[in-house]
Amino acid sequence: MLWKTLVLLLFYCSAYATVTHRWSRAVLFPASQRFKRSSAAFLNPVLQNSMEDVVLLYEFLLAELDIDKGQRISIKDEELASLRKAAEFDTICNEIIPKSIPEIRRLSSRLSSYPRVLKKEDFERTVLTMVYTAYRAAQSQGHQKDTWAESFVNLYKALKNDLMLSYSKQPS
Repeated sequence: MLWKTLVLLLFYCSAYATVTHRWSRAVLFPASQRFKRSSAAFLNPVLQNSMEDVVLLYEFLLAELDIDKGQRISIKDEELASLRKAAEFDTICNEIIPKSIPEIRRLSSRLSSYPRVLKKEDFERTVLTMVYTAYRAAQSQGHQKDTWAESFVNLYKALKNDLMLSYSKQPS
């Protein structure tokens, strides 16, 4: 019996060591590790792969976003919304970023204790979560407005900390 337990424990440790590194990014945005229904791929798009992509993301945000009653985010400008990157933007905004206060607080807590510089996809998702949080703070009133504003500030502090950490790690 002890032998079987030992073998099972070794198997578990081996599996844990193999899988932990592969799934380490699921800590911040667990929705990015789900399978997309229409394909066998993970929901893990990245918007910013070049400077042109950064400019395009900026255009998406400037073009004005529409957030409906179901909290689905869409780009109002039809020409921009028809681009391939807009589909990735839609996936990130509607499938990956957190949209409830408890989920955003959980993200803020994880970010505050994150030991290293964020990956570019985690950074952009955090920025998009901040944009969503700012929108919700602007649309809310009273206690809810304070709650959304506090969430925004916590995300801002986490991103500022990440930027300072990345700045301090750059070679002089």
